[in-house]
Amino acid sequence: QVQLAESGGGLVQPGGSLTLSCVVSGSIFSMNVWAWYRQAPGKEREMVASIGNSGSGKYSDSVKGRFTISRDNAKNTLYLQMSSLRPEDTAVYYCNRVRLTVEADFYSWGQGTQVTVSS
Repeated sequence: QVQLAESGGGLVQPGGSLTLSCVVSGSIFSMNVWAWYRQAPGKEREMVASIGNSGSGKYSDSVKGRFTISRDNAKNTLYLQMSSLRPEDTAVYYCNRVRLTVEADFYSWGQGTQVTVSS
């Protein structure tokens, strides 16, 4: 069973930076396109960045230019470098694969990591 373990969140002031990590158990890491998702209170979960094995990241407009997604297939680890953080980035951040087909469901969600941007 695939397990996802996010870490690296915390409380940061506006304009600050954080780097999130997601360790994926099992041998499926290199087979998937991975993404970071976030869910703010009262809002639906949204994808903020994704990355395939090419190493090129794709970003939502809300984080483009501020966040950088990367992956290390040897370590089964996904990263999200976040800079110029804003209060509206406050959310629980999760990693999971990108559903490239209808049949490819999400893996069981991890506990996520809380990011709070506040002065």
